[in-house]
Amino acid sequence: MPHRTGSYFHLHLVSDATGETLITVARAATVQYTKVAPVEHIYPLVRSRKQLDRVLEEIEESPGIVLYTLLEDELTSALEDKCRELGVPCLSILGPVLQLLQSYLGSETGHRVGAQHTLNAEYFKRIDALNYTMLHDDGQYIEDLEGADVVLVGISRTSKTPTSIYLANRGVKTANFPLVPGIPVPPQIEALTKPLVVGLFATPERIVQIRQNRLLGLKAEQANDQYVDKQSVADEITFSRRLCARHNWPLIDVSRRSIEETAAAVLKLLAERRRQPVT
Repeated sequence: MPHRTGSYFHLHLVSDATGETLITVARAATVQYTKVAPVEHIYPLVRSRKQLDRVLEEIEESPGIVLYTLLEDELTSALEDKCRELGVPCLSILGPVLQLLQSYLGSETGHRVGAQHTLNAEYFKRIDALNYTMLHDDGQYIEDLEGADVVLVGISRTSKTPTSIYLANRGVKTANFPLVPGIPVPPQIEALTKPLVVGLFATPERIVQIRQNRLLGLKAEQANDQYVDKQSVADEITFSRRLCARHNWPLIDVSRRSIEETAAAVLKLLAERRRQPVT
C-alpha cells in the first residue's frame, strides 16, 4: 500500500478585491493542521451577481469551508443563503473586526456585516464536527472513536476521506479507518457500539482505475503490483465485505456514486438508526 499524501478539504476564498488579505489569513490558520491539506479555490474581484453565481456553482460542486471578504449586502446575502442551503460553514474574515470597531466606536459602517455571523449552536456543531473528522482521518486516534457519530471503513480509494469531510460539513462527527488485508482490525473498531459503522466498497475495476490514476498523478513508480492487480483488489473487497457482514455493518457501493450521494446514503442510515428504540 503506497504512502498516503494526507487528507484534504476544500477551502473556498471569495473576495471583492485581490484576495491577498483573505489568502494570508486562511493560510496562517490552515498551516496549523499538519495532517490535512486544503484544496484552495480562490475567487478574486467578485463584484457582480453573475460572478458570484459562478462561485456558488463551484462551491456546490466541491463543498467545503467558505471564507470571504465581501462588503456588498446583496452578494453577502446570496453567498450566505447558498452556504446555508448546502450546509457548509461560511464566515466573513472582516466581519468580526468590523463588529468590534462598531461596538467600541459606536458608529455604523457603510455596509451591514451580514447575518452569517450568527454563530448559533448549529454553526458550532458543524465546526466541531469538522475538527473531529480531520483529527480522526485515516485511522488516527482510534482510542476515542466512541465519540463519533459515524465511522467509515473500507479499502484504499473508496472515498472515505472526502465523504467524511462532507458529512462533517453537515454536522456529523465522522471518522474513517482503512481496511488492509493481512493487517488485523484493531479491537477498538470491532467493539464500537455508539457510532454507526458503515463499510464503503466499489467494483474491482473501479478501484483499479482510481488507483492507477492516482499513481499517474503522483508520478509514482508502482512499487507494489498488488495495489493495482485486479485479483488482489477483488480479494481486498471480499475481505472488507466479509468483515462488515460479520459485524452487521451496512455496506454502500460507491462505484457509481458521487461523494454527495454516498453521504446522503450514510445520512439516511444514520437517521434510521436514530429512530430505532433503545434496547
